Amino acid sequence: MLDLDVVRAQFPALASGYVFLDNAGGSQTLGRVADRVRDYLLTSNVQLGASYAVSEQSTARVAEAARATADYVGAKEGEIVLGASTTQLLHNLARAMEAQLAPGDEVIVSTADHEANVGPWKRLAARGVVVKRWPLDRDTLRLEERGLAPLLTQRTRLVAFTHASNLLGSIHDVAALTRFVHAHGAKVCVDGVAYAPHRRVEVGAWDVDYYVFSFYKVYGPHMAVLYGKRGLLEELAGINHDFIDAVPYKLQPGNACFELSHGLGGIYEYIASLGGPARAFAEIAEHEERLSARLLAWLAGVPGARVHGERTADRTRRVPTISFTVDGLAPEAIVRRVDPHGVGIRHGDFYAKGLPGELGVSAAGVVRVSAVHYNTEAELDRAIVALDKAIAAGRDRS
Repeated sequence: MLDLDVVRAQFPALASGYVFLDNAGGSQTLGRVADRVRDYLLTSNVQLGASYAVSEQSTARVAEAARATADYVGAKEGEIVLGASTTQLLHNLARAMEAQLAPGDEVIVSTADHEANVGPWKRLAARGVVVKRWPLDRDTLRLEERGLAPLLTQRTRLVAFTHASNLLGSIHDVAALTRFVHAHGAKVCVDGVAYAPHRRVEVGAWDVDYYVFSFYKVYGPHMAVLYGKRGLLEELAGINHDFIDAVPYKLQPGNACFELSHGLGGIYEYIASLGGPARAFAEIAEHEERLSARLLAWLAGVPGARVHGERTADRTRRVPTISFTVDGLAPEAIVRRVDPHGVGIRHGDFYAKGLPGELGVSAAGVVRVSAVHYNTEAELDRAIVALDKAIAAGRDRS
């Protein structure tokens, strides 16, 4: 089991006593990540590629960040592109892919996805690309093969979907869905933002073509990574200066942030300190399952409460991102009544613009409570007390 005292000591912000349960929007940052960013800025903050010693040190540090990131996600050399955010990297990828797509080619996006993995592909419609929507299965509220199959044709070039829903918390079987798409001759682009903070990323094992997530939701700095199979990245058109044709720089206009790249090493050191990725994420999943179970059990007893997505805490089916509504109460009103209790949660649609309609909820969205492994059962209890009071106050007013 995780030693939560040791874990929580790694995150300076947790000493404030505030309960952070908006982690799907951004996790707290490891102290060792901040230390590495500071060290870079104060000792090696120069341009890369020069012959003098400090520049050589800076160049080596940024190169090591890319190598360590490849190891962390199970990729090979030349398969990692770093950038400012998942949204930016996916816009860059769509732009670089434009030349490969002809009018009438098809891209499929899902209604479960954050707009980051929808908007860049929708914009290709201006070039004559046909963009189709893959809906959630009405029975399971998951992305299922049976819903995708009717959309696939000989003109399908790419299927973009999420690994875990940032609103529902549901985990999709990326390996199985990827095999299904590949069997129909198309490629996949998977948004792993809501998955990566909770489970081990293994892009090679899943055989995905592209995979992207943000590190500021995985205990690190505000930047992101795009994985792509090397041959696919090499085939893409460059979006940097026209004389730059090497991966990853041709896909990193302006380059990645050097100090934040160096800071990434703090994440990998931390996971290693927990026993390495396999052990660490197994223990993380076990702990998070208990957190999910605590909140879901309370919600099951709240009159008029409706959980959106999995009602089970099963670690193989969900991450501890739980959304709900309460009959007759606006999500915003609930959240604002929780705020004074020193508990951070959130309301809205979380840029998953296709989901509210499918869930049968209003444009006001849902209440979302999103835990990670540094949260404790006592913190969940504190949030439950605050939510109980907020719901009771809302009913008294109505």
